[in-house]
Amino acid sequence: MPQSKPYQPLLLRLLHGVNAILVIGAAITGFLVYDSWDGRFGKLGLTLKNREFIDIHGTFGFFFLPFMILFAIYSIRAGSKRLVQPDSLNKLTQVGKPIWWVTLQRLGNTLMLIAAIFALVSGKFQDENWLPNGEVNHVWYYIHLIAWCGIIASLAIHILMSIKVGGIPLILSMVDTQFRPEDSPAKWPEKVKAWLRRPHL
Repeated sequence: MPQSKPYQPLLLRLLHGVNAILVIGAAITGFLVYDSWDGRFGKLGLTLKNREFIDIHGTFGFFFLPFMILFAIYSIRAGSKRLVQPDSLNKLTQVGKPIWWVTLQRLGNTLMLIAAIFALVSGKFQDENWLPNGEVNHVWYYIHLIAWCGIIASLAIHILMSIKVGGIPLILSMVDTQFRPEDSPAKWPEKVKAWLRRPHL
């Protein structure tokens, strides 16, 4: 495990933190909605049928959309090294080596982005009256359920691989409130313009 705490860009920490809160909130409320109104594939019976859960889940999705767009742009333009790379498939054959764990972490990060995008898009095509009306066989609802499963799975991979690759220092670096002078918010507009001009590959 690393002995020194790595440094994470302040903008990454802020976007990551906000998105983490929103995606976890959306995932929890999404399960409560499913548990209340559907439950075909297994349920815990934690709640009674309540429209408020649908409204709360929709609120998380509403705020998640703009922050997810910003985070996706940041991840693709400035944080692409944390995502799947062209040689990732080859590195996945190196089982047990450090690069294998790093590649799994990148895979989890990429799957999280994809699942979140599918969850947001499918959520926008749903009608809040479907479940209360017993309409549980819409295609977009199934896509939303699959995206929810993808988010839970990729979130687990993301957390476990982050701990494996960077240990507690990496986790703490994501919630650190200190930042370097060159990472000042005053310089963000200039950096964002540079990221947008930079070719992705």
